[in-house]
Amino acid sequence: MLNNPFLSETFTALWSEHFASEKSGRLFRFLPSLGFTKNRFFPLYTNIGKTLTKGISYRLDPKNSDDYKKKAFLIYDVPNYFEVNTETYGTDLGLYRSTQYPGYLIDLKNFKTTNDYLATGFSKSSRYKLKKYKKRFETSFDVRYVMYRGEMDRETYDYIFQSFRKLLEKRFDDKQITNNNLDPNEWSFYHEVTYPMLLEGKASLFVIYNGDNPIGVTLNFFSEDILFDAITVFDIDYAKFHLGSITIMGLLDWCLENHLKIFDFSKGYFDYKTRWATTTYDFEYHIYFDTKSIRARTIAIVLKKFFDLKQRFREKNVNDQLHRITYRFKNKTPKPLLNRSYAFAELGDDEPMNAVDKIVLDAPENCDVRMLVFEYLYLNDGHYRDIQIYTSEKSDHYYLICKTKRVLATLH
Repeated sequence: MLNNPFLSETFTALWSEHFASEKSGRLFRFLPSLGFTKNRFFPLYTNIGKTLTKGISYRLDPKNSDDYKKKAFLIYDVPNYFEVNTETYGTDLGLYRSTQYPGYLIDLKNFKTTNDYLATGFSKSSRYKLKKYKKRFETSFDVRYVMYRGEMDRETYDYIFQSFRKLLEKRFDDKQITNNNLDPNEWSFYHEVTYPMLLEGKASLFVIYNGDNPIGVTLNFFSEDILFDAITVFDIDYAKFHLGSITIMGLLDWCLENHLKIFDFSKGYFDYKTRWATTTYDFEYHIYFDTKSIRARTIAIVLKKFFDLKQRFREKNVNDQLHRITYRFKNKTPKPLLNRSYAFAELGDDEPMNAVDKIVLDAPENCDVRMLVFEYLYLNDGHYRDIQIYTSEKSDHYYLICKTKRVLATLH
């Protein structure tokens, strides 16, 4: 793969500053394209970046050097579609592979437009629904789509990254599970590494705005012809409008306009990935070792068995259960999950309104009422800025004053 962003000087240097005890990685002639960090206790070397890359590629050259002697090497997250040459024949270098997460991608080479892609992967009714979601969203709010890449002022960047974190916290509080990206060390790394890589054209932020408010953010990285979707989130208040699908269509438009060949959703199973992907692949951990060294061979066998077992637990959803348990430990009083329903009835010209107080929709404490308005906009023509809402004498009744009508809304 040409120009792997996770092997760039910026990514590797900042990763080392955040996570490695050594300021610079160790290099080996038999594996010249990667840097490694050494385990404190064993002759085990792990690639710089570890699990924070979205795909490692490398070049192997064991016949020209034997500096792997008496050592073991662990390389995380090698997508099997990268077709890395792992040939070790005629040397004392051994290799174990451990298949880990599934990965998903869209092969773009046969498509010129997003509509071309949708026509091959979605039914006529599904394509109609996707277009309907997008149109309804764009007519209901002041929507802007911005891809920040190559140029961005620092103030805007910091504002978006702050919003990015808040949206992730909101999303995973709603799911009541922990998210590794929100770990303070990991988030600090992403915040520091993304900006210089964005200016270099090796990363981007795709942002969906409602007015001046970011309501959807996707962090991407780039090789020569691949977009890697690293972290994506949208405001769950807008879930009815299918912002996840709208985000993917926006990124597809951008990829095709810029002649990229692959849109990579990266590792981990999610339903939406299976719906959108044209290709499924595997992430592998590669474990190299000196076959003549008992110690190196033992380390490699233990690692292989450990990661294979870990993957079996993952396939049984043990990881998800652990994330829920750790969330409960960190959040002693998780919020109750509410299943709200709404009813709307248009008022006639002669029907009175017992309105009491006007509600400020964008106030944080009015989330439930804001969701009621979003539900109304999803079902009816109108724009968010044209709606005023008032309380009534009944706590679960509200009055919506729209541009051309008055509506009694009931929250159940």
